[in-house]
Amino acid sequence: MESEPFHMDETQHPRRANWRVRLALAAVVALAAVTIWVTNSFLTDRFTQNTRNRAELRLALYSGNLQSELRRNAIVPQLLAKDPQLIAALTSGDFSQSTARLISFVEEIGAASILLLDSGGRTVAATDRTKIGSLQHTNAYFISALRSNATVFSSQKQDTGNFHFTYARRLDFQGQVIGVIAVEVDLQKFERAWAGISDAVFVTDSQGTIILATEPRWRGLTEDIALARQPAEGAIERAIQATADWTQLPADAYIQGEGVMREDARIPFRGWRMTSFTTYNSVREKVNAVLALEIMGFAVLLAVAFYALSRKNALRMALFQRESAGLRALNLRLQREIAERERMQQSLAVAEQSLAQSSKLAALGEMSAAVSHELNQPLAAMKTYLAGARLLLRRNRPDEALSSFQRIDDLIERMGAITKQLKSYARKGGDDFHPVNMAEALNSALAMMEPQLRQGHIRISRIIPDEPVRVMGDRMRIEQVIINLLRNGLDAIKGERDPEIEILLAAGETATLTVRDNGPGIENLDDLFEPFFTTKQPGDGVGLGLAISSGIVSDLGGRLTARNGQSRGAVFEVQLPILSEDIEAAE
Repeated sequence: MESEPFHMDETQHPRRANWRVRLALAAVVALAAVTIWVTNSFLTDRFTQNTRNRAELRLALYSGNLQSELRRNAIVPQLLAKDPQLIAALTSGDFSQSTARLISFVEEIGAASILLLDSGGRTVAATDRTKIGSLQHTNAYFISALRSNATVFSSQKQDTGNFHFTYARRLDFQGQVIGVIAVEVDLQKFERAWAGISDAVFVTDSQGTIILATEPRWRGLTEDIALARQPAEGAIERAIQATADWTQLPADAYIQGEGVMREDARIPFRGWRMTSFTTYNSVREKVNAVLALEIMGFAVLLAVAFYALSRKNALRMALFQRESAGLRALNLRLQREIAERERMQQSLAVAEQSLAQSSKLAALGEMSAAVSHELNQPLAAMKTYLAGARLLLRRNRPDEALSSFQRIDDLIERMGAITKQLKSYARKGGDDFHPVNMAEALNSALAMMEPQLRQGHIRISRIIPDEPVRVMGDRMRIEQVIINLLRNGLDAIKGERDPEIEILLAAGETATLTVRDNGPGIENLDDLFEPFFTTKQPGDGVGLGLAISSGIVSDLGGRLTARNGQSRGAVFEVQLPILSEDIEAAE
């Protein structure tokens, strides 16, 4: 009778707990939905604005380059119209040196080509010799130049579909028109540069005609007609797959599942305008990546909650069954616990012995694997040299056989060096470059050199900035460079009373790592990084450490330098291109 109220409370309590858990799970699901919706809206707006800003910046850069090229070529006809040699050639009719003079000008100015026409429109000199003798009297730039006292600009569509841009100015002598100088401007190079991006770009003149475009089919058309056509599988097929619906949709719309952003900028030259179309692909990819992480986080949270709920239910069921079993179940349970404790004590003693033995075997296994991995290559080379030496001795060539034995001796020294730095060289760097934290690489190298530093009673002074200093490279190879510099410093300060190595890590235009010792310094700095150059005693080194380190730093885009300190000691400095946040995001 006394146990019934107790069982009734236990039955009602799990029900109330289940309802609370269900409400909590519903709240988590609702929070996840709201968070994902808010994140999607916020990040979409933010990344879209970033994409728009980059598109506007590109337009400003392209328009500035275009305007600069036009202004640079606009002054050329005015200068050549006053050239005395060209005027003398037109008045005398001797054009033997005119073409060479125009070629010297075009190489210095950088224009596409220069033409010298007489008063009748015949080409008498040109940087393109194939045009000499051709008649240009019907071209618009020739007619406009004869009618004007200033430099005139004209654009004319060619049979190839490209537009021909020309600055022209007439040459006067004693009040008479004697000829016209014409400078062709190469604006097609900007089209080729724009074609390398994922945007579609075109330039229109004051009449709305497209004169420059990344899509060749657009040239010579108005914007509406050009956008109504099927775009070519050329420069824009990587980013925009548009149809004739472009003219029927607003600028910022989704076309065939891809977003298109339209940006327009005015070029301060004869009413020209520049327009670009940019896709929203990068925006959607960035937003989806963040949303995927959020969904994964909430999924993990729900999985943990379900696991905890099932765990609690199992515990409550076990409690209910144990209470209903009574004293008999309690007695059996006590007996099982006593037996279990006895077995656990026995198992614990065995486990302690096994753990000690396993630790020894694990250490021995790691050492054996590292030694086997690192010594395979020298052993294989030694086998090859022994076979070669045997063959040379059979052929009575002892001098060459002695060279093979010397190489075997070098390999044995190398195997000895490998065993000293087994932990460092057990890992192998990859070919791919990744962002590397220089402070972490330095700490790892110091940890690998700790036995040698402690044995030599070396005092290490480190100055590391609080902010991470990142470079793009291979961490294992960077650690190898640092270890080589530390080992070089260790060799340099042997025998010093107070041996010390100073390490400075700084970040500026480059990431700079400085290693300074208080040894005697370096006598020959010129040959320091040459292979097999060493100041150590015979048998202490072969002189490859600094040469290999210099090659590694060069491969990473940096440089390794050495100098002597002001008082004494040697200073080694590693400079690597620093990895900024913008570059890291682009990578």
